Amino acid sequence: MLPTDLLHHHQNGEEIIPKRLKLDSKNIELANELISSFQEAVGKTQGTLERQLLELEGDTTDYKVKRGLAYLLKSGFCTFEVISPLEPQMLRERVFALAAKSVPSPELTQVTLKNIADNLTQELGREILPQQVRDGLYADLSENRILTNFEPPKPEELLHRYNLSQVQGVFYRASQLVLNAHRNVPGEYKLLFRYLKLFQLMAYIEGDADHGFTITIDGPTSLFNPSTRYGLAIAKLIPALLHVTKWSLSATLQVRDFYTETWKTGRFTLNSECGLVTHYPPGKPYDSMIEASFADKWNALKSCWALEREVDLIPIPGSVMIPDFRLVHPDGRSFLLEIIGYWRPEYLQKKFAQVRRAQCDNLILAISERLNLDKVGVKLNDVPARIVWFKDKLLPKSILAVIE
Repeated sequence: MLPTDLLHHHQNGEEIIPKRLKLDSKNIELANELISSFQEAVGKTQGTLERQLLELEGDTTDYKVKRGLAYLLKSGFCTFEVISPLEPQMLRERVFALAAKSVPSPELTQVTLKNIADNLTQELGREILPQQVRDGLYADLSENRILTNFEPPKPEELLHRYNLSQVQGVFYRASQLVLNAHRNVPGEYKLLFRYLKLFQLMAYIEGDADHGFTITIDGPTSLFNPSTRYGLAIAKLIPALLHVTKWSLSATLQVRDFYTETWKTGRFTLNSECGLVTHYPPGKPYDSMIEASFADKWNALKSCWALEREVDLIPIPGSVMIPDFRLVHPDGRSFLLEIIGYWRPEYLQKKFAQVRRAQCDNLILAISERLNLDKVGVKLNDVPARIVWFKDKLLPKSILAVIE
């Protein structure tokens, strides 16, 4: 994402409109020019790269766009490293301690560097040159870090990242977000809900898989002030949302008036037709090796029960539960299967609370025998589900024994 000083938004009434770059020949040429500058800077210092970028900016009026694109390249595609024969702070101590024993002069400086280099050569078992000692003295300063690796994106990819970052920047000042995730593939919902949890967003979820979900992201008033970081977490959710097929959202923002310096309310809307492109990876086929192994064994099984992945969602007040599998018989019978092999106490308490609230009459819980449920206060006598225990691997025959 971009820092606030590189965001480019304008306002039409209460509506906030972020700047977007067209994928035309002019902007693609600009992106290529910046990418080439980074490729040429590999092996050089960050300071050298910064000077090259400053020359590229020149005195043009689009300097903010160039800085934004360069920032995304530095933060997302570059590796900068501290290159020094010894930790720079330790190296400085040794050099200064030795230099303090003689009167400063250019000749004695060379002697000091050579002596340190010779000592380090013996200590490290590899040749260290005086120039390496000189370069390593302040290698920990940002301008002296070395660009050791650059993975050049395609120019279109860079422009997409810029446009997405500008939109994300709108949410830095978000105080509330209402998201309507319309009817989609259940796996897309699950990925979205995972990111909600990952970014520690407080969300109230209503709806069901047949009609879609309304997700309200909100929190205590004390969280929402002009300097809050909560908006950053909301901004991080947007690339995940782009994996969902059909959705729309509206956000309430806290915006500073350019003339009066006072805070006022702004609005922003977005939907699945926005044309933004995500850089977040798609969801994994399976959450764990246990699930993957179970699916492989079931597929090799000669059974009339079909195994389907993440196709049902169980709505519960304020949240949603997405079982791992659904088992379907040709005669119409079906069961939902949730595999519980994760050990964290908070997870177990939340999972079994969800099961109790769901009151689902066709749910099967496959629980690892390694879990100490008593220790975390989980009692199974009031859990409305069929229980199957497993050790290291969940075998299809133990599930078939329950459903048949």
